[in-house]
Amino acid sequence: MKKEELVHLHLLLAPLKKYCELEGVDCDFERYNALAITPFQVHRSKNDHKQAVLILGNELVALAARNNFRVSK
Repeated sequence: MKKEELVHLHLLLAPLKKYCELEGVDCDFERYNALAITPFQVHRSKNDHKQAVLILGNELVALAARNNFRVSK
């Protein structure tokens, strides 16, 4: 995946994190916050954004698993 694509994905995941925080959803974003990176820091390395995307994605997936989110057909 190209850096621009990772930054774009980071831009898509960040609002979900913000929503969880505002709604008081039980998510642990400590690891993400420890990275001290935002999607708007495009000067940061590809690896930094990759780490951010993986950590955010893992936490959001864990949230879905904890709450038994299912896709309706």
